[in-house]
Amino acid sequence: MNGEYSSSTSNPSTSDVSISGDKDEKKNLSPYEKILLDVKYDARFKAEETNGRRIGFYRIFKDIGLGSFSRVKLGRHLLAHEKVAIKILDKTKIDEKTQRLLLREITSMERLYHPNIIRLYEVIETPKDIYIVTEYASGGDLYTRINHTGKFPEDEAKHIFAQITAAIDHMHSKGIVHRDIKTENVFFAKERLIKLGDLGFSTFTEKNQTLTTFCGSPPYAAPELYRDENYIGIYVDIWAMGITLFFMVTGLMPFRAENIGKLKQSIIDGHYSIPGHVSNQCQELIHGLLNHEIMERWSINRVRSCAWLTHQSFPKEFEPFSMDLNEHCASSNKNKRSPIENEAYLRLKQLGITSEHLQAMSENSDENHLSNRDNINGTYRILLHRLQKQSTALERDPLYGKQSHEDFSSSGTQKISGSIDTGEQKHIQNLHQNQTQKARVCIIL
Repeated sequence: MNGEYSSSTSNPSTSDVSISGDKDEKKNLSPYEKILLDVKYDARFKAEETNGRRIGFYRIFKDIGLGSFSRVKLGRHLLAHEKVAIKILDKTKIDEKTQRLLLREITSMERLYHPNIIRLYEVIETPKDIYIVTEYASGGDLYTRINHTGKFPEDEAKHIFAQITAAIDHMHSKGIVHRDIKTENVFFAKERLIKLGDLGFSTFTEKNQTLTTFCGSPPYAAPELYRDENYIGIYVDIWAMGITLFFMVTGLMPFRAENIGKLKQSIIDGHYSIPGHVSNQCQELIHGLLNHEIMERWSINRVRSCAWLTHQSFPKEFEPFSMDLNEHCASSNKNKRSPIENEAYLRLKQLGITSEHLQAMSENSDENHLSNRDNINGTYRILLHRLQKQSTALERDPLYGKQSHEDFSSSGTQKISGSIDTGEQKHIQNLHQNQTQKARVCIIL
């Protein structure tokens, strides 16, 4: 990757642990040491890695998503026993522009810490592939949910949309715009708990900074993307929120056409109608989000305070803990750890990862710190994030529903399809799917 990535290799380091293949000795080893032993001596482990069924501390299972340059697999961390999503990119198939987008995606995820945004755990690079390991949301995406069950009742839509709003508010507060907000990128971790993901087109911007790169999916694109030479990122995100909300409460897209050219013109013209069953307060919000006058388009603060979302909960961001484990090992920082950090560090030690291991890894690191490119720090991030989630009402409150369960035995890929009631809805589904998946682009205007 031309030196852009300083990532962990596929195999954990065994240089800091003295172990042999003796079976009796293995009984006394810690979980961490057992994995290192298996990596070095176990033929099954070696075969799994050769066959693409293991990378680093992760066992890899079925496909859960496919893209133009990548595939996403379900995985499980062998030490933390946590399900993860593993995005795998073939380095021979991605050009420099895609490399820049990938680096930007990783950098964006590093700076975000919100319960409604997918969390980054680890990045692994091999001579052939790049693996991006993230939090896994097992309940499928919002687009598939709408296609299967139809439009959301407004009371349920409010709950989901409030979480989407909170996630985007957090991104914008960190100077990051998503630029590809759509129902396919909203995932269910529980029945009513969502996670915003796929930050591949995200970028950093100053307030009111103009951008010139067209990103995203045509059905969700704001009119200024087609009409002007530049645009302001936050307003593009807000427009896409309006399209998302419209689709949630109607099961249809506000702008529909036979092809992308006519779709662009429909969006520029700005003519759409909201079905009469949608409440006046929801209609007011949709009109505010889909305002063609950029400076009159509703702000996130106005969305949060609108009548339709009265009494809704907007989840707060997590405490911004350091993701560099070495910082918590320094003697000067021991008294500064939070209870959650102390617990995560204790659980790491229970797995057999001691301060001696951390020191050895740090000394072997070119940057003299542990980052998302290190398998020990990846383990710590998973443990820390698990504790953060458990400490919030989002995970405990029955309002958010039950945990979705994933079948590891299945090998089928999740498909974006569902039962459609009418011919018109089927036509809209096909058009939406074609225009969204085949025309998801990022080009210079």
